[in-house]
Amino acid sequence: MSTLDEPLKKLVGGTTAKVLGDSLGLHTNGDLLHHYPRRYVERGELTSLDELELDEHVTVMARIEKTEVIPFRGRKGNRLQVVVTDGRGRLTLAFFNQAHRAHELRPGRQGMFAGKVGVFNRVRQLANPDYQLMDDEDAGAAADFAGRLIPVYPASANMPSWKLSKAVDALLGGLDWTQVLDPLPEPLREARKLLPLRDALQQIHRPRTRAEREDAAARLKWDEAFVLQVALAQRRAADSAQPAVPRLPRRGGVLDAFDARLPFTLTEGQQQVSAEIFADLAREHPMHRLLQGEVGSGKTMVGLRAMLAVVDTGGQAAMLAPTEVLAQQHHRSIVEMMGDLADRGSLREAQAGKGGGGRREGGMLGGSEHGTKVALLTGSMGVPARRQTLLDLAVGDAGIVIGTHALIEDKVQFLDLGLVVVDEQHRFGVEQRDALRAKAERPPHLLVMTATPIPRTVAMTVFGDLETSVLDQLPAGRSPIASHVVPALERPNFLARAWERIREEVGKGHQAYVVCPRIGDEDEKPAKKSGDGEDRRPPLAVLDVAAELAAGPLTGLRVEVLHGRMQPDAKDDVMRRFTAGELDVLVATTVIEVGVNVPNATVMVIMDADRFGVSQLHQLRGRVGRGSAPGLCLLVSEMPAASAARQRLDAVAATLDGFELSRIDLEQRREGDVLGQAQSGVKSSLRVLSVLEDEEVIAAAREEAVRLVAADPALEGQPGLLSALRSLLAADRADYLEKG
Repeated sequence: MSTLDEPLKKLVGGTTAKVLGDSLGLHTNGDLLHHYPRRYVERGELTSLDELELDEHVTVMARIEKTEVIPFRGRKGNRLQVVVTDGRGRLTLAFFNQAHRAHELRPGRQGMFAGKVGVFNRVRQLANPDYQLMDDEDAGAAADFAGRLIPVYPASANMPSWKLSKAVDALLGGLDWTQVLDPLPEPLREARKLLPLRDALQQIHRPRTRAEREDAAARLKWDEAFVLQVALAQRRAADSAQPAVPRLPRRGGVLDAFDARLPFTLTEGQQQVSAEIFADLAREHPMHRLLQGEVGSGKTMVGLRAMLAVVDTGGQAAMLAPTEVLAQQHHRSIVEMMGDLADRGSLREAQAGKGGGGRREGGMLGGSEHGTKVALLTGSMGVPARRQTLLDLAVGDAGIVIGTHALIEDKVQFLDLGLVVVDEQHRFGVEQRDALRAKAERPPHLLVMTATPIPRTVAMTVFGDLETSVLDQLPAGRSPIASHVVPALERPNFLARAWERIREEVGKGHQAYVVCPRIGDEDEKPAKKSGDGEDRRPPLAVLDVAAELAAGPLTGLRVEVLHGRMQPDAKDDVMRRFTAGELDVLVATTVIEVGVNVPNATVMVIMDADRFGVSQLHQLRGRVGRGSAPGLCLLVSEMPAASAARQRLDAVAATLDGFELSRIDLEQRREGDVLGQAQSGVKSSLRVLSVLEDEEVIAAAREEAVRLVAADPALEGQPGLLSALRSLLAADRADYLEKG
């Protein structure tokens, strides 16, 4: 009998096992057992051929319509061309020097065909596809597939679905099922009327009816949701048991002085979220809070007030930003917001004043004329400036530091790190965040900020170990942003009008952004095929577009570029001049995506907008409309109106609701990307659970998990659950869960 931990080599042989491991990441029997079918087809049901994506590996079921052997011109050999249909669309199968296949690939026969979708003579085709015919002329195949659903597995170019299916057959027939431990407690399974695990696994692979498949999926969704929520509940319990230094906001301190000087009133949302944060900071256990909100809702202001509250207690606060541009922008804006409260006094003086009878300054502010130093630390700083910042942090002169990954280096030491603020948290790995938190003697409080609104289900699943605060209210004075799609090929005059709009805005004293997907001067990549089979040029580049605009439609305007390959001092100089109004148009990459705040910028033109994700477009758009003048965002695309890419742009143009757009974004992306795969490079543990569609399961699993962990923190009576947790929290998946 086979066990779950056995390598697949014993089950399927060395060659097939290597292909399964290399192409699909399946190495053990357990991996294969949990490699569920992506969909199911019924015998006689045809696959829609008009929705196939270029370069995608597909498995289709279709009927052969035409077969033809075409000799090559001027050389030996031939091409067997087989046209298959689903009744609506057609797909060509091309076999090179394989004319002998014509005798079985005859018109009228039906089968499954697998390969990579390509284009030849503007027609979609599969070249040398694998196939399996399934009609009455092949009695074995007909008997194999008759009377039940046909599973279609996530496959690869050299491992088609039916080969996977045969491997699964061998596994299901030879597995020692006593080794398959059930992660769900029996009372929970019975109360929820869920299938036994063995039945669910067999039915997900070999359902006889759609109802059997749904019953199996319902059970396995609970497994995934429950195991994940138990892991998060244990983490929350462990975090709440850690000791932390309470940071009680102090009257008459730098926070009060800062608030008194604000030229505007905080929104109701900012006040409420700040109150939640201050309550967390006052506790004897570390805060773990996620702050999310709309673009421009004032998250930085909330984060700064939290940092000032910690400074008032004699502690230090560190803000971790993903890029130098963003770190510099945060540093500049925080210093400007604080005015003369920044870079005045020191924590060292405050510490020296404790119990010494001297005047309290800096972090232990005695009067509003005092403040604290706000330091910046990035990897490219000069040696003297870097050395001074390190000293300021070590001795406590700097109460606040904003930095990039440079904050994590061993040389960086704090006198009393009390709060870590992580901006755009999805861009950091767990090791980086934990390395910064480890610089405190006792666990510091943690505030995670994200400018990308997250659906509730995703927040419960991905950030289940964090308390969540939401800012969905824009500060007073913010202007609405109008968004329009500019079809550059269909209506070239629309693009010309976009440049006229920039000139009009500059004429009114305002400024503009032009965003491009790449920098330029890279090695030119060959043109790609679009979804419509057309050659597609490389993405537009900042350097090329800036030169064309300066010499053409924007001649006479002050045009400058900003991108990630520039030297830090040069980037900072450009942003400083743009912020000061010394530049009219900034042609940039997505380095301006988050954190950049120039209220005078009123218009943004995004070139090749279809090459950006929905959330990214929403973030970019949020750079305009930040002042009193209305904002305008123009999404330029050459994609046809009926394409999925254009429909995505239409969705962005139709709403400013980031939460609605986040759902659209999630629906259009692989769920694993949202759950950390894109950042950590590991597979999502979710196979049947959908974080959008299964909200009720996730919420119920969370309640059950909290109840179980409270009653049995070590899970001593749950061997199956412990086994599933060990698998989930294995080293190659640790990043998936760890966020604090």
